[in-house]
Amino acid sequence: MDTWSGTAAGKTAAGEIRGGPAHIPWQPPTDVEQRLYEARTRGDWSAYLEVLAGARLFHAVPRSWADANPGFFTFFPYWDPRARRHCVAVLTEGMLPCPAPDPVFLERPLKGYAEWWPDSGRWLAVNPGSPCEAYFAATPEHRRTWAEHAARVPRNAGRGTLRTLRVGGVQQGPVARGLACGALLCVSNGSLWNAMGWHGTGYGGERERLADWWGITTREEWASAQQRLLRGEASDSAWEFVLEVRRAIAREYGGPVGIDHWRRIVDRFVRARAGQAAAAPGADHPDPEAETRRLQRLIGRIVRYEARFRADGLLAGNGYVTSVLAWDYGRASKMARWGLGARFCDVAEAERAVVRAGRVSQVAYDSWESFSAGYVLGRCLHFDEEEFGDWYQEMLAAHRVLTTDPAGPWRTIPWK
Repeated sequence: MDTWSGTAAGKTAAGEIRGGPAHIPWQPPTDVEQRLYEARTRGDWSAYLEVLAGARLFHAVPRSWADANPGFFTFFPYWDPRARRHCVAVLTEGMLPCPAPDPVFLERPLKGYAEWWPDSGRWLAVNPGSPCEAYFAATPEHRRTWAEHAARVPRNAGRGTLRTLRVGGVQQGPVARGLACGALLCVSNGSLWNAMGWHGTGYGGERERLADWWGITTREEWASAQQRLLRGEASDSAWEFVLEVRRAIAREYGGPVGIDHWRRIVDRFVRARAGQAAAAPGADHPDPEAETRRLQRLIGRIVRYEARFRADGLLAGNGYVTSVLAWDYGRASKMARWGLGARFCDVAEAERAVVRAGRVSQVAYDSWESFSAGYVLGRCLHFDEEEFGDWYQEMLAAHRVLTTDPAGPWRTIPWK
């Protein structure tokens, strides 16, 4: 394997040019750069490639090219004066600059570079100029080695783990609290929970995410969705209505609220609203019987989910979910970052939305645990259909990570 680094120690008998240890104080931004640095320091290039195979790799392109070629990838090589050859530069997540209007970064795994390369004479430059840099020849034989590593290591191997941006990421204060409201999804996806300068899955990937999952293709659509989420208006209003009724009963009577009592009060509210609508000239007249049946079924679903939550430790003792607004607020925290990655907003606008997501969450809940239960219930009501499948299991695993890791945001950032 031909490799080279800016602090090269010399050529080995096998023909490799290996980099010596970089004896300078350095704090790797994330776990990925830490592992690359350690492998490079040992001269263990197989381990280095193994880390790359499971990491997200980003390549800068002009935004005009990305906009004109959505869904495509290309290389923009540069002349590296130290390597004295043309190289294709890739950056790992922690080495990415703050998002700017231009250029943008496209994300591609090592497997993708192995399968398609512009010219065997061009080398792969990983994090050039940093203490964890490395340069790799890219002949067909070398790229077969990359592909072998990629086949052994799952892409995005960090899924299900809490990943923190150690350098350049906020860890306390209003911005950190707002970012932590999106931490369940960050843990599930293996994303950096506290990266305000968000690149996500790259410019093209973030645009595809918003288009495929939200139908968002313009800044105006993104801004509208962001505001609906921050107002708690992006989900079925019936969910919050029935939970609000239960909260009112609990305040009035104290103690646990029986399901039969809850259902009777909901029925009473539905009939009262139907009577008011009937008295209003020209208003629609919903069928109260059908609406009551729908809400009764919803109450049954909520009760069954809460029983499972208690069994799995997501709710403590006789606890219950007070609100599902966290489902909107948590997604609002992420929507701000997705919009930034897609360049529908700038860092300042995304940060304001993140801070607001944290503030409205504080108003609606009294702890990270209650926020989490509300988020998970909202997600299950939206996706799971009482299957208790991946839509639930992924969030349960993320909840356990966030509520037990002593260095995680839910243990280090006070709720209020």
